[in-house]
Amino acid sequence: MSKDADVIIAGGGAAGFFAAAHMAEALPGIRIMILEKSGEVLAKVKISGGGRCNVTHAEFVPRELAIHYPRGQKELLGPFHTFCSGDTVQFFESRGVRLKTEEDGRMFPETDSSQTIIDCLLRETAQRGVQVLTGHAIREIQSAGNSWELVTAKGNFTCRKLLIATGSSPKMWNIIRRFGHSVVPPVPSLFTFHIKDPRLAGLMGLAARVSVRISGEKSTGVFEGPLLITHWGISGPAVLKLSAWAARELHDCNYKFSVEVNWLHQLTFEETIAVLKENKEIHGKKNILSSGPFDLPKRLWVKLAEASGIPAEMRWAEIRRELLEDLAGQLTKGVFRVEGKSTFKEEFVTAGGVDLKEIDFKTFGSKIHKGLFFAGEVLNIDAVTGGFNFQSAWTGGYIAAKAIISALSGKGNK
Repeated sequence: MSKDADVIIAGGGAAGFFAAAHMAEALPGIRIMILEKSGEVLAKVKISGGGRCNVTHAEFVPRELAIHYPRGQKELLGPFHTFCSGDTVQFFESRGVRLKTEEDGRMFPETDSSQTIIDCLLRETAQRGVQVLTGHAIREIQSAGNSWELVTAKGNFTCRKLLIATGSSPKMWNIIRRFGHSVVPPVPSLFTFHIKDPRLAGLMGLAARVSVRISGEKSTGVFEGPLLITHWGISGPAVLKLSAWAARELHDCNYKFSVEVNWLHQLTFEETIAVLKENKEIHGKKNILSSGPFDLPKRLWVKLAEASGIPAEMRWAEIRRELLEDLAGQLTKGVFRVEGKSTFKEEFVTAGGVDLKEIDFKTFGSKIHKGLFFAGEVLNIDAVTGGFNFQSAWTGGYIAAKAIISALSGKGNK
């Protein structure tokens, strides 16, 4: 087995295989090698979307796509004009893998199986001679003039161009630091909140469309979407968005903070007071706990009304202004104490990675070392759920591949 290659890709994940497929197709005969530390390639693709693989998102406008990235929004705007979600769809469908769009915009293979995506990428690389070596953990990377040397547990390898696509790997980040790149310390992103509160007790499985924010904080903004009450606290898209944008702040406070929930989504406190007063006038004889005026799960309405101090037998005509205000407060700005977090399913995402200031996003090449490229979550780029993290990997892999193709064919100087 030769240990020399034109291109070595560190990491056998989505970005690495996508880049390899494009390079091998554009330059037949090029020697490409993928080094994967584990015994299995494309492991994250396999578990994504509950085993269905959320390939991308049906947002085809680069500027609108970029807003889903708490870290990388500005840097990805240009790359998305080069390779966007529509290009991803075209890549897979031109190779016989049809995608479907679900109501929330997520795109999956029509087979509902991640193995379809894995088979496509394996087929594209295998039939063009890409060499895939598993069980090759990289211990060191060294620049050797116009080439690179990689020290692994199974020997040394050399290449002309190196693409690092190892995902969220603390060991690789340490290696990257040693040859001069800065790494933003990683912290978890996309997680659910642990809350023990009587207002949520017994409501597991209930969902509502809400807006949430960190109580007392304005910098991270307000996030809207479905919220799911779980046996440990709250989850759902609104919570995951908040966890992503506030990932570093929440890490710094050890995941002990307060979150403010507007259970009525966009209704303000004042608007809610007005609706409650109108309900009092129209339905004065009705019991409050059994006749809520909002589109909320009935059990949630009862819990919030009880938390406002409303007795079980009270009718609308009997409610005092103070209780109305307390109820409006519970509905639109209820504060819940968070005492910890849980990773969202198997789809662990990290905020952190190679500092984006050190990357040329026209090529995804290093500004420090010639012939070195990065793609995927090894960079300080991450997104909310919905196929956005994979789209960043496809885009980075494609652009890095094009830059390497250009350099190896004599058309570029990177």
